[in-house]
Amino acid sequence: MHRSARHETRLVLASHNAGKLREIADLLRPFHIDVANAGALGLPEPEETGATFAENAELKARAAATASGMAALSDDSGLCVAGLRGQPGIYSARWAGPDKDFGAAMKRVETELKSTGSADRRAFFVCALSLCWPDGHCETFQGEVHGQLVFPPRGARGFGYDPIFLPDGYDITFGEMDPDAKHAISHRAHAFKQMIDACFTR
Repeated sequence: MHRSARHETRLVLASHNAGKLREIADLLRPFHIDVANAGALGLPEPEETGATFAENAELKARAAATASGMAALSDDSGLCVAGLRGQPGIYSARWAGPDKDFGAAMKRVETELKSTGSADRRAFFVCALSLCWPDGHCETFQGEVHGQLVFPPRGARGFGYDPIFLPDGYDITFGEMDPDAKHAISHRAHAFKQMIDACFTR
């Protein structure tokens, strides 16, 4: 049985990633939920020691809920590339280095793909969303969106690896796509729909 969050009026977003914060705040806006930023509250970022997206999302949300005394929502997401045996996967942010240089991370994906000699450009984004309460209860949901990688990067919208990701059925990358259009089909949107259906509509 899922726990209802319908009466929550404020959530902590357990992320220090500005792009994620912006997207999640946009997705929550229709539900009139006040969003508090973990960074603005001075909450530390826990080390991501999980072996999966879901484990890392829950770890971050649980830490923020415990520290703030409020329900907390965390996202752990990344790019999985078929030709790289699923890399960078849960290490997607780490490929961007301490300066979060995703230009360098996208270049690394291209370079490593070339070094394999494979022409396989299939990839998919994964998003795990975890909603945790201070009493330790957590609800976790996962969404995916599949597509192909394109080089060089195209578009300055979105964030992270968006400029090299061409979703199936489209001829523009996430980096070229209007934010509302991306929100309708993204991995984050799929995970969000599951969470809303389970926790906010009953």
